Amino acid sequence: MAGHRSPRGVRAPRTSQTGRHQAAHRPPPAGPSLGTTVLATTAAVGAVATGAFTALLPTPADGTTTTAAADAPLDAMLAAESSALESAAATGVASVAVLPVELAAESVPADEHLARLVQGAEIAELHAEQAREEARIAALIERGGVDGWIAEALQVLDLPQDLASGVKKIVMAESGGNPRAINNWDSNARRGTPSQGLMQTIPSTYKHYVHPELDGRPITDPVANITAGVRYMIDNYGMDTLEKGGRSNSAGSYVGY
Repeated sequence: MAGHRSPRGVRAPRTSQTGRHQAAHRPPPAGPSLGTTVLATTAAVGAVATGAFTALLPTPADGTTTTAAADAPLDAMLAAESSALESAAATGVASVAVLPVELAAESVPADEHLARLVQGAEIAELHAEQAREEARIAALIERGGVDGWIAEALQVLDLPQDLASGVKKIVMAESGGNPRAINNWDSNARRGTPSQGLMQTIPSTYKHYVHPELDGRPITDPVANITAGVRYMIDNYGMDTLEKGGRSNSAGSYVGY
């Protein structure tokens, strides 16, 4: 059909395509396009991440700048930044620099170093001396006799071995070193409770003062008898009297306890 006629028989004019094309090609509003804004923001983010500076290009007041023309510098900058980031990622180079820190070695003064050496030598000598003393006591106990019994009794009592000379003086004055000695002539004997053993203790005293570890041994057991006599001496006359080897009179003679 050549054309559409109106109800009055007049041909209606054909609508021109020009108006639609003009509307389609109408220039965009003035200002940056959406693509420009996105790319500019992306470039700014890239600039912050890499430490570069980004220049923002102003849009002319007449709004005639095309999208391609405005975006060209930003596209180039973004491409450069992306290339730099890809290169850094490929090589594994971090953007954070590690600064080396040198730690100064601790310097010890010569006199302090010498003092430490001397102290170490003294400690070593102390341990060696202790080992020698332990070996000596073990040998005494192994050999037995008065010295061995005294050494073992002091060890059981956890008392220093330098008390041995005072204890031995008491033992020799009381019993002459005989573990089976019995006193049948003093007041205790007359009461029917004679003193017995190395330290000449009566049965009730022995039972009360013998060391708990040895309380099952008889009164004539040398080690057990010494522990009872030593504990009785310390309890009634003090450690000083034990160290001196018992009591004495004005003339310096031994007085029994």
